[in-house]
Amino acid sequence: MATFPSIAPTFGAQKRSEPVVRRVQFGDGYEQRLKYGLNQNPKTWSLTFMVNTTEANTIETFLDDQAASAASFDWSPPDAPPSTGTSFLLLEDGDNLLLEDGSAFLTEDSGTTATIYKWVCDQWSKELMADSFFKIDATFRQIYEP
Repeated sequence: MATFPSIAPTFGAQKRSEPVVRRVQFGDGYEQRLKYGLNQNPKTWSLTFMVNTTEANTIETFLDDQAASAASFDWSPPDAPPSTGTSFLLLEDGDNLLLEDGSAFLTEDSGTTATIYKWVCDQWSKELMADSFFKIDATFRQIYEP
């Protein structure tokens, strides 16, 4: 399984949820809803990467390779929880994020890994913004497979 290169998207990434719900509405206005499927709330991320030529080529080559093989890839979204399996409350202390017990919240750079999900990228675009500076817009769609 391929993993998306460790190039962070710019701020302003947009997450969309589209729960799969079957709905029946009756003539008197009564409505009945039913969750449909096991994984009924997949996410979609609209991402923008402002990158140099090397990073742009890395991203584009990766996405081209995944599309050519119709394969999914692993990626941790910006809001992915740590993969430790423990739950916690984040508190803000000025410029720092603290755990509920007052200890510092560890970021990926300090050893904590985020939860990884499976994704496909159905479309992306690459735009030359300036000499050796590119903007890549991509939409990652969460999928469920073993």
